[in-house]
Amino acid sequence: MKSVSFRTYRPGDEALIVELWNQCAVCDPVTPLRFRNLVLLDANFDPAGVRLAFDGERLVGCVYAVRRLLPMAGNDLDPDNGWIPFFFVDSAYERQGIGSALLREAEAFLREAGRKQLFFSAYAPNYIVPGIDAAAYPKGDAFLRRNGFSTRYTAVAMDRSLVGYVVPEEVRELKRQRFAEGYRFRTASDANLADLLRFAGERFNPDWARAIREGLLSGQPINRIKLALHGDAIVGFCLNGAYEGVPERFGPFGVDPGRRGLGLGKILLHEALASMKAQSLHGAWFLWTGEQSPAGHLYKQAGFRITRSFDIMSKPIA
Repeated sequence: MKSVSFRTYRPGDEALIVELWNQCAVCDPVTPLRFRNLVLLDANFDPAGVRLAFDGERLVGCVYAVRRLLPMAGNDLDPDNGWIPFFFVDSAYERQGIGSALLREAEAFLREAGRKQLFFSAYAPNYIVPGIDAAAYPKGDAFLRRNGFSTRYTAVAMDRSLVGYVVPEEVRELKRQRFAEGYRFRTASDANLADLLRFAGERFNPDWARAIREGLLSGQPINRIKLALHGDAIVGFCLNGAYEGVPERFGPFGVDPGRRGLGLGKILLHEALASMKAQSLHGAWFLWTGEQSPAGHLYKQAGFRITRSFDIMSKPIA
C-alpha cells in the first residue's frame, strides 16, 4: 500500500467513482445520472464523507459516509447515527488494507460529527441497497464482519411477473365484502394528497411521505396511487413508480395497523398489480421487507418470490 494515497472527493471525480463502482458492484451498477441524483444531489451529501484511495491517477477504492444534515421530519437529525451506503475496492488491490484504511477515515468523519452508531446501509432517502447481499458480495460481507459490523436484521427483495396476471376471484369477493362494510378503493386525486401525506408520514415513515411527494413532483402520474378509505378517512395506500421514477418498482405500501386482518392490504396490492398490468408493465418488484413480516407473507401469497436477501448491519463508532 506504499504507493496508495488517500483524499476526499473533488469535483471531477464522478466518472472515476462510477467506473470503479461498476467494476466492483457488478450486481448493482449505476449510471452517471443515478450517481448524480442519489449522491451529489442528496441534501445530506458532504464531499468530506467520500473517502477515496488512489494509486497515482488510478482510483482503487471508495467509501461513502453520510450523516443527516436535513431532517426527514420536524427537527430530527438522527444525531447518533451515520451510514455507509456503499464501498468498494479494486479487485487488484484487495487484501492490502485499503478498505480498512478508508473505513477508518469514514468512521473518523462521523465520529467528529458526533455520531455513535454506523450502519450499512439502511440509509434514507437515497440508499442503493438496504444492506449487504452476502450471496452477491461474500468478500464485502466478510470485510464488514472483520471490521466489527454485526447483523441487526435481514430484509428481502421480491419480484413478481405480471405476464398472465389476473385478479383472483377470492380478492374480488373480499372487495365486495369490504364494500358492504363501508370501505372504498379508489385511485388518488389531488383532493386526497394532504391527508395521504399526513397518513403516510405519521402512521408509518416520513420517508414514505417524501417518496410520494417527490414522485409526484418528478412527474409520476397520480393514478399510480391506490387508496383504501372508510368514510372520508384514508386507511391504506400503495403505489408504484415513486422511487427513481421506475414504474415497475412497487411501494411504499401501508394499511392502518388498527384495521389489519380485514384483507385491505391484499385488496390494495391486487388493485396495484392490476393497474400495473394495464400499464403494460411485465413485472413488479421492491427491495425491502421482512420475509416473516405480515407484508412478507402477503407478498408471497400474491405470487411474489424472493430474489435477494440483505443483512442490515451496524457497529458502534468507538
